[in-house]
Amino acid sequence: MYVSLLELVDFRSYPHADVALAAGVSAFFGPNGQGKTNLVEAVDYIATQSSHRVSSEQSLVRSGAERAIVRAAVQRDERRVLIEIEINPGRSNRARLNRGQLPRAREALGILRTVVFSPEDLDLVKGDPSARRRFLDELLVARQPRFAAVRSDYDRVLRQRNTLLKTAGGRGRSSRSDSALSTLEVWDAHLARTGAELLAARLALTASLRPHLTKHYTEVAQTVPRADGGNDADLRYKPSCELPDGATARDDLAAALLAEIAVRRDDELDRGVTLVGPHRDEVTFTLGVLPAKGYSSHGESWSFALALRLAAFSLLRSDGDDPVLILDDVFAELDDERRSRLAELVRETEQVLVTAAVPADVPADLIDHRFDVREGVVSRA
Repeated sequence: MYVSLLELVDFRSYPHADVALAAGVSAFFGPNGQGKTNLVEAVDYIATQSSHRVSSEQSLVRSGAERAIVRAAVQRDERRVLIEIEINPGRSNRARLNRGQLPRAREALGILRTVVFSPEDLDLVKGDPSARRRFLDELLVARQPRFAAVRSDYDRVLRQRNTLLKTAGGRGRSSRSDSALSTLEVWDAHLARTGAELLAARLALTASLRPHLTKHYTEVAQTVPRADGGNDADLRYKPSCELPDGATARDDLAAALLAEIAVRRDDELDRGVTLVGPHRDEVTFTLGVLPAKGYSSHGESWSFALALRLAAFSLLRSDGDDPVLILDDVFAELDDERRSRLAELVRETEQVLVTAAVPADVPADLIDHRFDVREGVVSRA
């Protein structure tokens, strides 16, 4: 799988851009602020309908424009598919497949798959739990696009339940009506049902990802064992409630969520917020016996973040086609040894898109196609 054509209209800094791509490693060079990251961000947006850089879609639309369009031709064996996403901040986005309108934009998910490694990925190791939960959920959707709807349903239920908790909790414990509590129980059931589906998928994904993470960290780091007795990288999923040993069935997980919700009822009403569910879960990363967060060096954190992305890539590859691998301004952050290892690990990937400020940052023998980006103009070198 690879992108053979990328076209942008009013996306980020580009009034219009039309870039012909090919399989192999394509590198985009240019000083900071020239628009090279915008190009690979657009490719990732086609695949995920989200940005790895910002949470607001308004930032994706060129200043003064009302909407943006990203269009990509995706080649899979002998079949060519044209995907188009129209970004409409504040309104529903629209999607077309081979020029035909889709009922919902998310129905275009899964046609193109990407894995992005960028400087922001240090947040996976050092940042808040939300970054790690997002990492799992984006990988879930890439493997099984239907989970985009599951996530949307869960977020909707969570918003409705939080609104009810604020309303019922604001009255004080003595004046909480039976009707308010009974309505809350209905939303408890909705939350447990949708939450259990998301929780079951995350647990299964974590188990599948673990051996790939350990393997790739060893490949990337290639260091002697740490003083704590090991160099193995690992990840564990920590739900916000106690689960029965070995529980993976959705009914069992829903029951566990409902039991914990009952225990936390008064706390939730007092605080006006939902305290139980996948939105409160954590993913822990360890090196040897110690948490990676707070105990790993800067180089180890980079190696861990890179190993996570490579693990995601390997898992997607095991499902079928290679995803498009995007390395956004990361070679400059790595020492020479890690650069060489990364280049060796990605060399056989069907398509890799690399951005860098200067060619010296990227191993020269890695590059198949070179582009220069200056003031929003993309030219093939």
